[in-house]
Amino acid sequence: MPSKKQRRRQQKLKRHEYEEVYVDEEGRELAPEEAEELVGPPKSSRAARAKAEPQQRGRRAIEPPSLRRTAKRGLLFFPLMLLVIFLLPAREDATTLGKVINALVLMGFFLPFSYFMDSMMWRTYQRRQAKELEPKKR
Repeated sequence: MPSKKQRRRQQKLKRHEYEEVYVDEEGRELAPEEAEELVGPPKSSRAARAKAEPQQRGRRAIEPPSLRRTAKRGLLFFPLMLLVIFLLPAREDATTLGKVINALVLMGFFLPFSYFMDSMMWRTYQRRQAKELEPKKR
């Protein structure tokens, strides 16, 4: 004997029962069997996904580290660092030349660190690519 919950579900299915209607190009109604013959069997989405090639997850391609790219990044960040140094309160005896030298010292730390981070990202990317290409062992 079905439980109360099962009876409610069965009643709900009966209330929401609907009929599919198939119509051809000329506007005539077709039986479901005739419509399946014309259209063909429905394709399962799992089979379609299995046949499809695996997609990359929108990963950005990592390029090998280069001094040119690091220098461009430095040219972008140098004015920003200089602006921040000028806007932050400094000692009263700090001159404009002293602030520019301070920005150059900061760039001396920033550029090698930036190149180092690029090389770390590149090595990680290379390892990940090699791991994806090697056959899986079980």
